[in-house]
Amino acid sequence: MSATSSDPSTVPDPDVEEGIKYWESQPASYDGVLGGFGNGSLPRVDALGTRQFLMYLLPELCTVPSAVRPLDVPAPAPASARRTRVLDVGAGVGRVTSDVLLHLFADVVLVEPVERFIAEAVRRGRASERAGPAAPGTGASIAEDANPEAAPWKGIGDGRKSVTFVQATLQDFDPARPSAGVAEGKAKILGRVGYVPAEDDLDTGFDVVVCQWCLGAMSDPDLVAFFRRSKAALRDPARGFIIVKENLCSEKGEPRVVFDESDSSLTRSDLAWKQAFAEAGLRVVHEQIQRGFPEGLYPVKMYALQ
Repeated sequence: MSATSSDPSTVPDPDVEEGIKYWESQPASYDGVLGGFGNGSLPRVDALGTRQFLMYLLPELCTVPSAVRPLDVPAPAPASARRTRVLDVGAGVGRVTSDVLLHLFADVVLVEPVERFIAEAVRRGRASERAGPAAPGTGASIAEDANPEAAPWKGIGDGRKSVTFVQATLQDFDPARPSAGVAEGKAKILGRVGYVPAEDDLDTGFDVVVCQWCLGAMSDPDLVAFFRRSKAALRDPARGFIIVKENLCSEKGEPRVVFDESDSSLTRSDLAWKQAFAEAGLRVVHEQIQRGFPEGLYPVKMYALQ
């Protein structure tokens, strides 16, 4: 059942515990986190769309000759340069981390509150680490005939890249100071796979913060507060981005929100999202509708924020 309103102030706030309880009842798999759409074309189309969106914003992430990468972009920095860091929040079983982010960034911090989901993400990461270096031409793929859910995570087996696992709700997590949440008992570090730095890098900030299909679990005040904390966590405000990829409900000239009782979540309209961005002091740098999804689903939009 759903309750809708053209006035977001009359819609119930999400209940965090009820939402976690719902997701704990779902399979810890692509199909589980994607609501039954994990075995078709959607995961591949989604991952490709997000990769292309990120490379449009940061063409230096593209490490092979490509039409996406302009000729005037410098060559990839040597390994001794500062490593690129990305935060993946509401990360589920690690789908976006494995299929998108590890192909573009050096170090990922994965945050997920649902215990069975993050346990599966840790299992996949550790299995990739034990597998060792991938043979040339192998590794995670989103080709049509591949099963990315079973593929080793790129760069983990040979120690070139890393994933750090944090169990926390977004209401409690501070991207600028993750260690503070651990000290306060609001977050748990469940381990790290792949590359290990000489000095702890947990609180060193991020080049990009990625939020996909998870922000509906937050009330407007919690959402705005999280955006402000995320903005403070960007290492370079001029080159860093907060990426939001979420469903959109319809609207007629004013912000609108739909409440879903099944998982205690909100689906916001485009104007409702932009209202939250503005309240958090963020501006939309680029926005794009995700194409190629099955019919009958909500439209999905990507926003790049600074």
